Amino acid sequence: MHSSLIGKIEKAKRYAQEPERVRFSSFEATFRGEHDEYVVSYSNNQWHCTCAFFAGWNVCSHTLALHRLLTPMLPRDAAPSGASASVTTA
Repeated sequence: MHSSLIGKIEKAKRYAQEPERVRFSSFEATFRGEHDEYVVSYSNNQWHCTCAFFAGWNVCSHTLALHRLLTPMLPRDAAPSGASASVTTA
């Protein structure tokens, strides 16, 4: 294997252990919930989910779960709206 490629692989391993290096500005993901699959997106500092609960509350378990999972890679003010700080950080 070429030595420069080995160096890139080692750097990638180190980067993968430092998620705070990545900052999402937008994404879309399919979330497999208990009852169905939902599309969750984040763009322009706004969350969206296709589940019925989100439509009424602008927050749901799917957006809260993704926020919790991706917190090191999201802007500090990316908490789903309608959720108190204690809910999103607990």
